[in-house]
Amino acid sequence: MATKKSSSPMAIKQLKRSDLVAQEIKRMITERNLSPGDRLPRESELQAQFEVSKGTIREALKSLEVQGLITISTGPSGGGTIVEVPLDRTLQFMQNYLFFKEVTIDDIYAVRMMLEPELAAGAVPHLTEADFEALEHSIVCCDPTSSHGDLITQRREDVNFHDILAAANPNPFLRFTCELINEMIRQLIVFGNRTPQTEHRRFGEENANYHRDIVDAARERDVERVRALMVQHMQDATRSVKRMKGRIQGRLILDADSLRSPRAAVTLSTKAPPTRAAKAIPTKNPVKPRATKNTRISGTKVA
Repeated sequence: MATKKSSSPMAIKQLKRSDLVAQEIKRMITERNLSPGDRLPRESELQAQFEVSKGTIREALKSLEVQGLITISTGPSGGGTIVEVPLDRTLQFMQNYLFFKEVTIDDIYAVRMMLEPELAAGAVPHLTEADFEALEHSIVCCDPTSSHGDLITQRREDVNFHDILAAANPNPFLRFTCELINEMIRQLIVFGNRTPQTEHRRFGEENANYHRDIVDAARERDVERVRALMVQHMQDATRSVKRMKGRIQGRLILDADSLRSPRAAVTLSTKAPPTRAAKAIPTKNPVKPRATKNTRISGTKVA
């Protein structure tokens, strides 16, 4: 009896040659323990190593550039240089994932409520004097009673305070998740045009007071006190955002590039690794927010 041939409608997807090469280059980066600033071999060397055409190598490198893993320069000494994937790029990927999912501001704050207290508590033993100076500078900038900055700048500094704490936390996954949420807050959360300026001022004062108490407890290395204060801070921030009619601008599917304006730097943050000189790798034995017509702090909101 003849065996009936299976005809599944779902064919196994075959990767393009350039995609396979891109995967091998990523494997090479991992195996050689390369870091941001290190350079990949030249195109001709990669072409010889993987035995593919120049066009395939260029397509693979372009794919890695789109992913945010490398930058490409031209000329005799050009090629690929490894870079750290920007947070903005990661936010775009997440927006694509959430394309058909309804994410509300309540969802975002529910996650903050769980993560921010642990982030702050974990940062306490690692905060340096430079970190404390940065935190205190942020408080001055975001406090309406002591700052002459505009509302947008003050709200940016609210978020920057949390970025400074994140930079001090040794858990890279927790740090990344909280920084990603902070970037969402900067770029995507807005307030309705009927929110009185007095509410924004009250919100800023509450945030600044919580931030001062958190810094005081952190200076005393009181981990549990910092955790408890951050719980209260997130609870009050959630209530304030609802009171001020905070919402996500459009949907998360919006391209972050269309919302972005220069981001305020995290002042005095000292956790970034030192800059390294780029080095060539041999191939032998191979690898921020803008105000719009709503009285809104487009993406600059909160604590």
